Amino acid sequence: MLLLLPLLSLIMSSRSLPLNQDFCVGDLARGDTPASYPCKPEATVTAEDFCYRGLATTSPTVNPFNIALSSAFSTKFPGMNGIGISATRVDFFPGGIVPLHSHPSGTELIYVVKGTLSAGFISSTSNKVYTSTLRKGDLMGLLHFQINDWCDGDGNGNNVTAAMALSFYSSSNPVLQITLLQKQFFHRSVVMDV
Repeated sequence: MLLLLPLLSLIMSSRSLPLNQDFCVGDLARGDTPASYPCKPEATVTAEDFCYRGLATTSPTVNPFNIALSSAFSTKFPGMNGIGISATRVDFFPGGIVPLHSHPSGTELIYVVKGTLSAGFISSTSNKVYTSTLRKGDLMGLLHFQINDWCDGDGNGNNVTAAMALSFYSSSNPVLQITLLQKQFFHRSVVMDV
């Protein structure tokens, strides 16, 4: 029994919210802290704090990547504060790319809603590239890049099909860290201003 106590304390401390707290709607006006946003007083919490409609429509195009991103992070969806989850809608226009990247504050899982994507990651130990073609309904984890390079079948490499995916994160506010790509990797130059 004494051996189980340290394990139990680890499990209990891994939650973002205390066990006696159902929610902690982020008080964005009070600023972010290393442990997330401070909680709004419960008297000021409304049902709208737990609803987010920002993933329903396409956002403006992010150039030069030819994608649109709509995020449901705690900064826009304060009801997610402290519970360790978030989501992003990614609209891939023909030829769209999400460059090689990581999320130091969370893990990513992608679900393809529409279209077809090439997706994958690079092993940090062997430098091996793992790629897969994802179609509607497919999931992939450890995701580090995605490309909408699906051709129309004419063999000329022109993509005429859009795609859309939802990404889910194990953090209410994951950090994005983009790795600059080499032209040889994706056969195109990628220049960005972050």
